Amino acid sequence: MTTRNCLVTGASRGIGRAIAQRLSESGNRVALTARNAEALAAVAAELPAATLDLPADLADEHAPDWVFGAVERQWGPVEVLVLNAGTATSAPLVATTDDDWDRALEINLTAPFRFLRRAVPAMVERGFGRIVVIASMAAKRGDPYVSAYTASKHGVLGLVRSAAAELARTGVTVNAVCPGFVDTPMTERSIDNIAAKTGRSAEQARSALRNRQPIGRLISPEEVADVVELCLRNAAISGQGITVDGGAVQS
Repeated sequence: MTTRNCLVTGASRGIGRAIAQRLSESGNRVALTARNAEALAAVAAELPAATLDLPADLADEHAPDWVFGAVERQWGPVEVLVLNAGTATSAPLVATTDDDWDRALEINLTAPFRFLRRAVPAMVERGFGRIVVIASMAAKRGDPYVSAYTASKHGVLGLVRSAAAELARTGVTVNAVCPGFVDTPMTERSIDNIAAKTGRSAEQARSALRNRQPIGRLISPEEVADVVELCLRNAAISGQGITVDGGAVQS
């Protein structure tokens, strides 16, 4: 098995944590980045293979150069990039502020663009690269009260498709994984928000999200990591937005 230099953003919890664990258990070197340094260090301490924990705010335009530079100095070029960091906002369209809009696009679209742009030259030079963006089923449908989030996720899926087409003959693949409601801290915050705004209990709100997925439950972070792993293994999969939502959005 070839050991790869991997970088996972948003790696301190939830889906990012599960992906980092999967990559490390496969013997890869894994660099982790997120804003919370303490949580990031705790994840790094759990991983069996070599790790780097690199706290950074992805809204900072200089974050990609700093993070990639740290990996390159320690291990060499990043070969596998998983862009998982994201933010979610919920509000009626007319109550969505410019700040809400800007924050969603900055974290969910502009930051992945900057990281992808920074990764590509070294991958193309080596003739190998795997890039996976964790998008959302919101990249493929429109739901009420999440206009900023949905626009950002539609945008990042477009970025993935365009980059994959451009890089198709270079040995670099670019894909998106589009989860539904996953059992993560982000979903718990959504549940709390629904309960606060509707007067329903947290369990009622959680049940409503479960029931929006035909399988009647939340997706596990490990199930998302399974699909990421497939994208990393298979060189014929590129330019795809693979939905992992229990059948809610059918391609």
